[in-house]
Amino acid sequence: MDQLTVPFLDLKEVNARFRGEFVVAIKEVLDSGWYILGKKVKRFEQDFAAYCGVRSCVGVGTGLDALSFIIKAYGFGPGDEIIVPANTFIASALAVSANGVTPVFVDPDEGTFDVDPSKVEQAITQRTKAIMAVHLYGQACDMDSLNAIAAKHGIKVIEDAAQAHGTRYKGRRVGSLGDAGAFSFYPGKNLGALGDGGAVTTNDPVLAEKVRALANYGSRRKYVHEEKGYNSRLDEVQAALLSIKLPTVDADNQYRQEVADYYRSHINHPAIQLPGEPQTPGEHVYHLFVVRSPRRDELQQYLLERGIQSLIHYPIALHRQEAYKEFSNVSLPIAEKLAKEVLSLPISPVLSQESMDRVVTALNAWQD
Repeated sequence: MDQLTVPFLDLKEVNARFRGEFVVAIKEVLDSGWYILGKKVKRFEQDFAAYCGVRSCVGVGTGLDALSFIIKAYGFGPGDEIIVPANTFIASALAVSANGVTPVFVDPDEGTFDVDPSKVEQAITQRTKAIMAVHLYGQACDMDSLNAIAAKHGIKVIEDAAQAHGTRYKGRRVGSLGDAGAFSFYPGKNLGALGDGGAVTTNDPVLAEKVRALANYGSRRKYVHEEKGYNSRLDEVQAALLSIKLPTVDADNQYRQEVADYYRSHINHPAIQLPGEPQTPGEHVYHLFVVRSPRRDELQQYLLERGIQSLIHYPIALHRQEAYKEFSNVSLPIAEKLAKEVLSLPISPVLSQESMDRVVTALNAWQD
């Protein structure tokens, strides 16, 4: 095997661009003596709310917590159901089951990878409380259709925007398109911290206040606990670093779009299926660039042997995971097919032209 020359994502290089500003910001936090729920968090919450186009942002410890707190704040629990796409990271479902709610898994649209609104409509029952709209790989769901379905049935729309920082849908950013949105700031995200972090965005001030209390031991006033809460707070250091990176997200996303365009125009192989063109140019932020092949595992090994790292998002559909074995008899053929065929190629705001060329050349030369 050749030495790894094209990593899937070089986080050291991504963050090296901000090193000087990071050092200053960390020193400011150290010198302040205030490390939890301080000015840096408040500033980031305000800036991120404005960026997303919402009234409120609440920083929390992780993206999973952001989703979970939204569900808990709405009062959903045992006996309730939330519709979840089967082809997403397990956090989307864990947030549901952590609240005693039953996830109802549905198939995606094979062209967009996002949840199929027609399948959502078919899955709704009297117990359905919400639709989870996962903006997978950086492309927004068909929110007009999902919101129309939700309005028809009197249910909520919860956006899982963990892979979609900055994504627009008809001019509006995700996180402002449903009743509430959840973001992750895991280091590999389009807006990533240097550790875990998450946030809830919403135009509902009551929901925002409930989430804020839940994340702080169920407390709105110190030592006064109105409910059984949690300890899940975005810390001052991570908030400071995220504030530095936030102004660069749109430019980084534009570069990701340019990488995606390059791949689309140069990869030409009959056994490699490229992702569909986004309906509106510029609205997909390409957290991931995902191709498909019926011989995916062989293709991944072939690339690795040529020093090119790729990843699989995700190799097991949620209803086939051991953690959700109670759904093992459910058949979702599109999600199951995608799990066997998808392969994510290197993409980032620091991917060089040379690396792109290596990926393209290798793919086009593959002897399937």
